[in-house]
Amino acid sequence: MSKNFTRRTVLKAGLATAAMAGFTPSAFADDLPAKPEAGTLKMGLNPWLGYGQWHIAAKKDLFKAQGLEGVELVNFTTDADLNAALASGQLQCGNIATHTAMNFIAAGLPIKIVLLMDVSTTADAMISDGTVTDIKGLKGKQVALEEGTTSDILLNYALAQNGMTIADVQKVPMPAADAGSALIAGKVPVAVTYEPYLTLAKQQNANTKMIYSAGENPGLISDVLVVTDEFLKSKPGQIVALVKAWGAAVDDYRKDTAGGRAIISEAVGAKPDELTTAFDGVTYYSLAENKTELGGNFTTKVIPEVHKAARAAGILQADVDLSTAIDARFVDAASK
Repeated sequence: MSKNFTRRTVLKAGLATAAMAGFTPSAFADDLPAKPEAGTLKMGLNPWLGYGQWHIAAKKDLFKAQGLEGVELVNFTTDADLNAALASGQLQCGNIATHTAMNFIAAGLPIKIVLLMDVSTTADAMISDGTVTDIKGLKGKQVALEEGTTSDILLNYALAQNGMTIADVQKVPMPAADAGSALIAGKVPVAVTYEPYLTLAKQQNANTKMIYSAGENPGLISDVLVVTDEFLKSKPGQIVALVKAWGAAVDDYRKDTAGGRAIISEAVGAKPDELTTAFDGVTYYSLAENKTELGGNFTTKVIPEVHKAARAAGILQADVDLSTAIDARFVDAASK
């Protein structure tokens, strides 16, 4: 994460039809295998700390504890490469942002969402130089952000919540790494970015003020585990075991947060103290929390709002049918 934030960049895609809420019924969770099938699997991910529980699972043999013969964590620098690997069958599953999953599904990639891994609260935010104190104050102002990213999602959502649209502000496109710097240099009064750039901006200018964060709607900026339809049909027991391993890693992280952060930081190429505020701004979801969210708020409220914000930002260029995109059976089975 410290050098690479590709999980936040999305692919622009079209296709599909509208029909937002719903998920695969969990009533058939009992039909899933109690033990994982034989064989190893490959999981794609980017160096984003939100996927960090997998590194804990690997380091502490939590995959093996669930009966998995082998799990290879394959790092990618771009979503495009991860998408291609999933589509070609090189990977059985992948870790991606929720809105990226929408784009993949829109592009025709046969995948299912089986786990909500993390949500950003204050790791994604809108900051000002102190002259703007709320969203209403953005009218007519220049706003620096990287287009086609989570920053675009957050800005469009915040505007919509306040009866405004993107036409009410002047977008100043630039990389997320530069948005905070532009604010500090006095080039723009407002910037939308994420950690560690938020912290760097605050350190350089005491007047920097956070005026909106992803925590206003937990889940708006979030990450999910997706599996290919072929993997889902051929080795469902391995998926249940994977989900169990995630749950065990989250439990371990909550018991030994400092140790968990050290493992994750090393895996993404940083030191724990460099990522303190980033970690503080991210919430990992346990299996119990997944069961609640996938059967309720995330599916019925958050997903449609992410869809709407992505459409408004032009990131998602057509409506996507997510009525069968979420399969909660694996969380249900893993929770027993």
